[in-house]
Amino acid sequence: MRSLLLVLLCATCCSASQQDNIETLMDNIVIVHMNSNQGSKVRLTCGDAYQNVPVFWKRNGMELQQPLLGNQVEVLVEEMVGGNYSCHLSRNGEYLNHTVILIQLGPNNRTVILEETSPEEGHIHCSAFNYEGSFHCSWTRSQLRSRAPVLLVKAERFNETISCELDADGSGVRCQDANCSHNEEQHRIKLTLYIHSFSRLEVYTKSFYLRDIVKPEKLPNLRMSQGKVFSWDHPPSWSQPCTYFSLQYQVKVVRSGQECTSEEHIMTEDTDQTMHEVKVKTNRFVFCVRARDKYTTGQWSVWNQCTVNKDSVSC
Repeated sequence: MRSLLLVLLCATCCSASQQDNIETLMDNIVIVHMNSNQGSKVRLTCGDAYQNVPVFWKRNGMELQQPLLGNQVEVLVEEMVGGNYSCHLSRNGEYLNHTVILIQLGPNNRTVILEETSPEEGHIHCSAFNYEGSFHCSWTRSQLRSRAPVLLVKAERFNETISCELDADGSGVRCQDANCSHNEEQHRIKLTLYIHSFSRLEVYTKSFYLRDIVKPEKLPNLRMSQGKVFSWDHPPSWSQPCTYFSLQYQVKVVRSGQECTSEEHIMTEDTDQTMHEVKVKTNRFVFCVRARDKYTTGQWSVWNQCTVNKDSVSC
């Protein structure tokens, strides 16, 4: 499993001057908040151990047109020109340290790295199978920035850090709120995502209650017995006991060949039972069922279905 907090090389920490628009996000990572066309001067330090050695600086592994020499230097950051500034022992000497400078534009500039899921949900989608504190959030990169790496993801609730691990493909994160209880939630979870494309850094946030993102898993073991009676089981991941964490079920019958999402249905009904008898004349239809929390009326699960074709049943 990959550690989420350190995703870039970190040696002995380089430092940058703490101006109003300059922020040290983590070791070796400096953010310049660019709110205008004016450039910002960033002061870089190779390290206290290199005060009296011939330090030579490079940007993205290349020599600069105007050489930067010395343990402490100042660079002018303009527009989107950041980069990895590394310090070396002389021009061709060994690597000593580095600082990555990233640019974050002001709030009036549109974001371009992630695609918006929907106007209501924003750029990050979060869901949970139950109330045990585990949840997953995901995002989709835009086509032109499909390889943009995630720099950092943070999750917290009321100033308490929530442990998270980044998915292998960098398109989601799984978190576990160790202090989660079954009491009424008083504070929202806040998720912050830092992702960059070259020197451009974008920060996305998502704030939610766990109860708002709970979505039961697809109902298992759907089957039909004699007389068009359908039954199913609770999802194994749903919170226990079932008498306390009750589910509401929605059953639907659609015509043969139609999807469960079709608005053209033969019948639809809500029930608290894990079985339902279909009373329709036709012997060719699709039976659909899904679930949600009975008391919060949150998100519905994915539909499960059985296709009935006279004497043949496929679930």
